[in-house]
Amino acid sequence: MSKVIEFFRVVWNFVQAAPTLIFFKPPADDAKSSLGLMFQQTAAKYPKKSAIICEGTELNWSEFNALTNQFAHSLEKQGVSRGDCVAVLIENRIELLCAVFALAKIGATAGMINTGLTDRPLAHCISTVNSKKCLVGQELLSSVEAVKAELDLADSDYLWIADKAIEADAPNWATDFSATIANMPTDNLPVTEDIAAREIALYIFTSGTTGLPKAALVYHRKIMSAAKPYSTIGFHAKPSDRMYICLPLYHATGFLLGIGSSLHSGASMFVRRRFSTSQFWPEVQQYQTTLFVYVGELCRYLAMAPECPEEKNNPLKTMLGNGLRPDVWDTFRNRFGVKRITEIYGSSEGNVSFLNILNKDSTIGTGSVVVMLVKYDIENDAIVLDENGKVIEVEEGEAGLMLGQIDDRYKFDGYKNTDATNDKILTDLREPGDRWFNTGDLIRTVDVGFAMGLPHYQFVDRVGDTFRWRAENVSTNEVGEILNACDQVEISNVYGVDIPGAEGKAGMAAITLIPGQQFNAAEFTEFVDRELPVFARPVFVRIEQEQDTTGTFKLFKGKLKQQAYHLDQVDEPIYVRQPKSKQYELLDQKFYKQLVNGSAGY
Repeated sequence: MSKVIEFFRVVWNFVQAAPTLIFFKPPADDAKSSLGLMFQQTAAKYPKKSAIICEGTELNWSEFNALTNQFAHSLEKQGVSRGDCVAVLIENRIELLCAVFALAKIGATAGMINTGLTDRPLAHCISTVNSKKCLVGQELLSSVEAVKAELDLADSDYLWIADKAIEADAPNWATDFSATIANMPTDNLPVTEDIAAREIALYIFTSGTTGLPKAALVYHRKIMSAAKPYSTIGFHAKPSDRMYICLPLYHATGFLLGIGSSLHSGASMFVRRRFSTSQFWPEVQQYQTTLFVYVGELCRYLAMAPECPEEKNNPLKTMLGNGLRPDVWDTFRNRFGVKRITEIYGSSEGNVSFLNILNKDSTIGTGSVVVMLVKYDIENDAIVLDENGKVIEVEEGEAGLMLGQIDDRYKFDGYKNTDATNDKILTDLREPGDRWFNTGDLIRTVDVGFAMGLPHYQFVDRVGDTFRWRAENVSTNEVGEILNACDQVEISNVYGVDIPGAEGKAGMAAITLIPGQQFNAAEFTEFVDRELPVFARPVFVRIEQEQDTTGTFKLFKGKLKQQAYHLDQVDEPIYVRQPKSKQYELLDQKFYKQLVNGSAGY
């Protein structure tokens, strides 16, 4: 009987998904299809329905659109026009979305700056996209003030956005943008209906970078391509639903999956400035949120939390996101009673995306782009080739590097930096002239039972110079280059290591000190905090007398990864940055035992 039920469940899920899978095509480049227009049309369709709730403020779609139009008219008054880029540095709140939608309405591009960046990484992000202006929230003013001297912007180019949580006036070196909004018109702008799908809507900085991120190009057509399938066959979203959004909106997961799905469906949004484990279930109940956009790390915190009354009989029916581990998957399915878990796979810049449309367990789902899974030598960080110099496709169920075929429908938009884009493209693999996007991910096919003949996939790991930590991708080469600039360091070798109970891999740096130097933990900590964002800062530092290299001076990582931070395998000193600690300190046996038994708190 269970097999019969499974059969009909899969058929029903497929029937629901089929219209979108069969009939939906991304808009043509010259189509008048854009983020701003989608938002505007949704507001016209559901004017009196709740659109957003955030920090005690609730707006219906008409009010949301009117406020956004005031932002747009004011931006035009400030000299922002179609084709310009404006850096946006505001935490999750209504004003952030108004700013982004307003820029989309006038045909400008929003540079979505990571709100956790400071110093050199922050200055780099603002300048690398040629920002004409910088919209900065009061809550992040000090970060921007610290890098003003490094930016080619006049004082009038900094547009200050008030934060009701902070009582303060605009600084004398910035334009009080908030003061200009109230007197602006609330009507729609004619230019919005002329914005084409080929225009750039956003720059989303890849989490695969460290202190110097790469700006991924997000065209309006990509947003429109994502909004419909994620909303329709992912969330099964309806206007009566409400989305719980606590992920940072400068990332593609929170914005494209959460915001995009709400705009397409008319579902309202509950937006939180940042995630809170203790407040999650009480707020799900209070605001009756039925949809939830996630990353695996966040879900792990919820799974580890003690039971609370509000998690029982909760209204959450569908969750969509990426990085959910099988054990956490089971917790959400069984303990929290979430009936539909739609794991996805994709990246801001890539052309490969998968969706768990059939609601199968522990899979990133399936997709329509042509992919190859090819043999990869992890130790030597290279694709394995046959005697003819061709890639070798892996056997069914074997992990391989995933490559996605690039064609007119599944384009690879890449990055603002052309060299970085070209580095991700492989050619002439199956036939002369073909082009493939190197995802940098190890993927395998997985048997999920009856699935209408659709192949399903499972994420295995990152390859090469990248690992995931805190739901971010960290480039070991780039972290290493930054650490090499530290006054104490002669050379560093960075890699990821496993911590029991923690999601992804924690960063570890084996560093060789400049001759005559002693390791100064306080100074090293200060350097790391200044030069690297939180997720890229090494958790462990191993002091090495010398580094092992290949004949071409490539650093060996294999043995270092294997030994990791295990005190019984390493003779050199190992320093650790404990959770919430302000400084690196020597790893001792007491904390080491917590690490290996999974109670260290990472």
